[in-house]
Amino acid sequence: MTNNAPYFNHGTDTALLSGNFTDVFSLLGMHKADNGKSLIVRCFVKGAIEVEVISLKDGKKVASLTQVDEQGLFAGTMGRRVKPFLYSLKVTYPMSIETIIDPYQFGSLLDDDDIYLFAEGKQQKSYQFLGANWKTIAGVEGVHFCVWAPNAQKVAVVGDFNHWDGRAHIMRFHPSNGIWEIFIPNADAGQFYKFSVTTQDGALTEKADPYAIQMQAAPGNSSVVPHKTDYKWQDKKWLKQRKKQQLHQLPMSVYEVHLASWKRKGEWGDSYLSYQDLADELIPYLKEMGFTHLQLMPISEYPFDGSWGYQPVGLYAATYRFGDPVGLKAFIDECHQHDIGVLLDWVPAHFPKDPHGLAKFDGSCLYEHQDPRQGEHPDWDTLIFNYGRGEVQSFLLSNACYWLEEFHFDGLRLDAVSSMLYLDYSRESGQWLPNEYGGRENIQAIEFLKLLNERIYAAYPGVTMVAEESTAWGGVTDTTENGGLGFGFKWNMGWMNDCLSYLSRDPIYRKHHHHEMTFSLVYAYTEQFILSLSHDEVVHGKGSLLHKIPGDDWQKFATLRSFLGFMWGHPGKKLLFMGTEFAQRDEWNHNQSLDWHLLQYAPHQGMQDWVRDLNSLYSESPALYELDHQPSGFQWLDCDNGDASIFSFIRYAKDSGQHLIFVVNMTPQVHYDFRVGLPSENDYIEVLNSDSPCYGGSAVSNDTIINTDVDWQGMARSGLVTVPPLATIVLSVKVARTSLESEED
Repeated sequence: MTNNAPYFNHGTDTALLSGNFTDVFSLLGMHKADNGKSLIVRCFVKGAIEVEVISLKDGKKVASLTQVDEQGLFAGTMGRRVKPFLYSLKVTYPMSIETIIDPYQFGSLLDDDDIYLFAEGKQQKSYQFLGANWKTIAGVEGVHFCVWAPNAQKVAVVGDFNHWDGRAHIMRFHPSNGIWEIFIPNADAGQFYKFSVTTQDGALTEKADPYAIQMQAAPGNSSVVPHKTDYKWQDKKWLKQRKKQQLHQLPMSVYEVHLASWKRKGEWGDSYLSYQDLADELIPYLKEMGFTHLQLMPISEYPFDGSWGYQPVGLYAATYRFGDPVGLKAFIDECHQHDIGVLLDWVPAHFPKDPHGLAKFDGSCLYEHQDPRQGEHPDWDTLIFNYGRGEVQSFLLSNACYWLEEFHFDGLRLDAVSSMLYLDYSRESGQWLPNEYGGRENIQAIEFLKLLNERIYAAYPGVTMVAEESTAWGGVTDTTENGGLGFGFKWNMGWMNDCLSYLSRDPIYRKHHHHEMTFSLVYAYTEQFILSLSHDEVVHGKGSLLHKIPGDDWQKFATLRSFLGFMWGHPGKKLLFMGTEFAQRDEWNHNQSLDWHLLQYAPHQGMQDWVRDLNSLYSESPALYELDHQPSGFQWLDCDNGDASIFSFIRYAKDSGQHLIFVVNMTPQVHYDFRVGLPSENDYIEVLNSDSPCYGGSAVSNDTIINTDVDWQGMARSGLVTVPPLATIVLSVKVARTSLESEED
């Protein structure tokens, strides 16, 4: 130990070396001497035996520093210089020499306006200053590390760039806002890092960066210094069109995909497809099948495969499993160039308790509530965000904006919204705390959802926000001005539950449960609905959709085809989970690929062809989407024929002359000379029939023109049709042929 009196106050060197000195920026770096007539540089470089100060302006040596302590503490004056300058440290180690740009010479990089909005809960771009962001300061390039941890005693960045030494890069603390920051020029892209957090009781824990945009795979779970690649988007035309579209008046057929199990590759099928593989295989499949949108199950980094992404730790980090963020951007870009919208399943309702994650981030309940009656989710053993805290609101709001802004997603589907709306969700009496008015509504979460939707729709015209909300909460898709939550769409969980209950019944008993297929039309226009058959319906022992249906194989396939025909005719947008389109037999297994080999068998190929043709009819028929959420777009012909288990209805376009008639038979009984009301005097033809042999049906069809004659079912005209067994048929006005077409014949 050398004499440190000229450079350190009593005990500061000892505190610094022991890691107990927090206000490091007041000590290390370049400072004016007490007499104001010289500059002093102090640094801590573990293992160094000699340190020289080099001017960055001209590369010349300014001074040699004195070794204050053998552990790596150096200090010295800068000769006659009194004006601060940028410098590097030429460090001599026993076996090498390195040049380090001292991070402690840089001031704060935080903007007051950004911090104000962050604390207010209105910050939409907090990821641009929190986390790890590349910056250039006075010509010096480096990474600005920044984290919100107001109750920590000390925070340091540890990583590959400092040998994970918690004394090397202790961060500057801003008591007024709880943020810690440091600018490190010597960090490199791709290096791993974490925040070393010392809590108020002295405990030391390493946390992943909440704003990291890349993360290391488990069990390391480190954050990754981002690469500086600036992706060049090619979807300008798509985004321009998106701004103008009215999605509620357009076809929207969504294919829900779990990227880890749609397909796999490798000899044993144990390797994930990359984003490039998905672009080569999934996008052509979507186009072939006629889906308008792709919905990705959560891709924010999640350590546990079995959570399917619904327990994310890195909310800003696209999972490593399929490639890097640039690969994801290229995949979405390719989707847009093929006119496919991409939705992201987003999870703001809860987060897991993983020790490297958000739980007790700075030793206190920072992102979550302290009281478990508010802060813990009993069903999933996860933690609930504190939606009333401004910084947490900004974290979530910015994350939603991040995916839309940086990755050009076309919308977000919010998981488990019901659990956010109710304080007593899945809780018994005594397990929850009422709100300030004594009610069960989570007022803070409600206000956050309203703010979220308002900000997203204002910032990103043409995107859509979708709620998975399973209760009868009113106004989910109503505007916030009218007291609604402001979502664009809501999954119709009631329709799904009723219909799957109906499907599970033997056809002989379905007549007693006819209402399960018709009740949804009572409330069909109370919200903007998506009819969803999602992953949740084919897991946890529920079986595949095919296996929910009683009967032999022929009945199972016929029933499922007929039901999907009913679904495509029913008001509301459509969502189908992967595998349903070809009648996957086994329930979904996230650890393996779908059973694509089933397509070698005719019934499965027929199901896939049926879904493709339903999508084709859907996209080509304004009657199926223009008035999707208006009562004038739908009319029952007969909703009371429970004895025959037949449903018949009309779908209208804005031009009522463009309409389609659906007749749905949910028993194996064939009905000949079945009279159906027709709204037009024109002739009708059968345009789709799920009993067609090409789909695996029994070939009961209506090949001839259906003549109209007498009034029926409130219609001026009617016709006699043959209704196939367990089938849906679709009738359309016969289009008159032109004279030119006749001459060509």
